[in-house]
Amino acid sequence: MTIPSHVIEMLQKVRARFQPDRLKQRMLPSDEQFTTLRPVRKASAASVARYWERLQPTASPQDRDVLADPITMADPDRYSPNIENFIGTVKMPVGIIGPLRINGLNAHGDYHVPMATTEAALVASYARGAHAATKSGGISTALLYEGVIRTPAFVFDSLLDAGMFVEWVVREIESLKAAAESTTSHGKLVSVEPMVDNNVVFLICRYTTGDAAGQNMVTIATHALCEDIAARCSVPIKAWYIEGNFSGDKKASFLGLVTGRGRKVSASVTLPAQVVERTLGTTVQAMLDYGQVANLGSHLSGQLGAQAHFANGLAAFYIATGQDAACVAESAMGITRMEARGDALFCSVTMPNILVGSVGGGTSLPSQSAGLNILGLKGAGNGAALAEVAAATCLCGEISIVAAIAAGHFTRAHENLARHR
Repeated sequence: MTIPSHVIEMLQKVRARFQPDRLKQRMLPSDEQFTTLRPVRKASAASVARYWERLQPTASPQDRDVLADPITMADPDRYSPNIENFIGTVKMPVGIIGPLRINGLNAHGDYHVPMATTEAALVASYARGAHAATKSGGISTALLYEGVIRTPAFVFDSLLDAGMFVEWVVREIESLKAAAESTTSHGKLVSVEPMVDNNVVFLICRYTTGDAAGQNMVTIATHALCEDIAARCSVPIKAWYIEGNFSGDKKASFLGLVTGRGRKVSASVTLPAQVVERTLGTTVQAMLDYGQVANLGSHLSGQLGAQAHFANGLAAFYIATGQDAACVAESAMGITRMEARGDALFCSVTMPNILVGSVGGGTSLPSQSAGLNILGLKGAGNGAALAEVAAATCLCGEISIVAAIAAGHFTRAHENLARHR
């Protein structure tokens, strides 16, 4: 067996930097005294000051001025529902793209889309895609399905008990639905699907969540459902867990790709050849040729779905509008298609796991509230439209990056807008 050269190089670097005996001592557990950081839920000027005292000497007064700036400290308690141990706010660059014309079932109009990112060239790329799409008449969007899932797990002594449990759940479904929905005025339990693995049963509990993303909503509702099961079920349960790690929460999964978790949206636009050539600087055939290679690469590498960079657009959009940014891990799955339609190029994305809300979560924070106001989609009644805007934005990014790589402009654009700006 041959040891890879990079492993040998790494070991040589470690040995050159540290003496083995001293390194061994350094890496032993330490019993030095320390002061526990106690979580504080309710933020105040006093609590923020205490935390900054603790951060000395590594953090300077200038660091404090940047994070705990006067606007933030005018009302620190406004952040209490969203964070613990509050010390200030982070300012990120926010750019806009648009107008992005969307002709959707829920989103209909010309939108300026805020995107928060530190990656130069990203907003310019999405803006170019939005310009091409809008010049082509706009992007058609449709919310196809919605359902946020939580998957509690129940453990039994035997496969027989697991089967009897499933039979009991089926009989009691209406009572379980009532228990879950008693915790929320907006969430609705639309299905419970059992998944049996010998003596372990996962219940796929799927909810609609109104205009909220609904992660906390479905957790609380499912907990009530599980407690009702534990109290009334005649089959002995050894243990139950609120989440059996089956739902795909903040993880890319086949379940999410196939059945969806959140809002499933499809978006499409047909780009005339003239728009592709004049706006994107390439040709329909060149984009199709590269798209074929990129699609092959997706399959050969085992990606879940086939797309270029949904995560870029989603992360920037989620941060700017107060969504749970960690949900990008599951939201950035789906399928991008590009096909010839006569002389034109048909482009579409289908995204099964868009987890966004126009209410709840971080949507009421000052900066994020402003982002939603820019879109005109803050508050009740706008959750579905927000999901369609998210998908349309991702389509813009797919169009632009495929055009850039097909034309050989990708590296030059990043050099001009990022490295050598």
